[in-house]
Amino acid sequence: MNDTPDAAPLENTLPLDIESAPRRETSGIEEEVIGLLEQYRVRVLRYLCCLGLSIEDGEEVAQEVFLLLFRHLRSDKSRANLRGWIFRVAHNLGLKRRREGMNCVQGGGLGSWSLESRDPSPSPEDLVLEKQRQERLAAVFSALPAQQQWCLSLRAEGLRYREIAEVLGISLGNVSQSLARAIGRLSRVDLR
Repeated sequence: MNDTPDAAPLENTLPLDIESAPRRETSGIEEEVIGLLEQYRVRVLRYLCCLGLSIEDGEEVAQEVFLLLFRHLRSDKSRANLRGWIFRVAHNLGLKRRREGMNCVQGGGLGSWSLESRDPSPSPEDLVLEKQRQERLAAVFSALPAQQQWCLSLRAEGLRYREIAEVLGISLGNVSQSLARAIGRLSRVDLR
């Protein structure tokens, strides 16, 4: 009699475990994508605004990026350099959205973002000086060639030169040269 009760629960749980195995795998992928979303969403959105998308369009593109990431991982495709993959897909989708001309922000979105997100100084004079500095930096940044803007924005998000080269589809030398020129121009801005 002891053998029968032990066998019955084992038989009842086997089909459930087999049926739930794919669900557990998808759940693990969902958790991984949610973790990556939490880690990179704001960075991707900032980069998309740098490409000239409005915040609304950037949000839509970012959602699409992470949906594609979920599909990519669920299809058991490469997990090598997911950060680079995320930014590459965001770059491509962002440029596509910009070409479609849907709600683009004139002159790129970085200037308005940096002014809104800064911590104001207590002194009114310091506030005016900081605002002027931000406007000069935004103007110089907006005047940079697109490739230099993109390289600088991706580097600011923590991507390495090799990753930037992969995202933009350019050589490592072009990344280095673009960053050097962009930083050189920005450093000439009077920073007080």
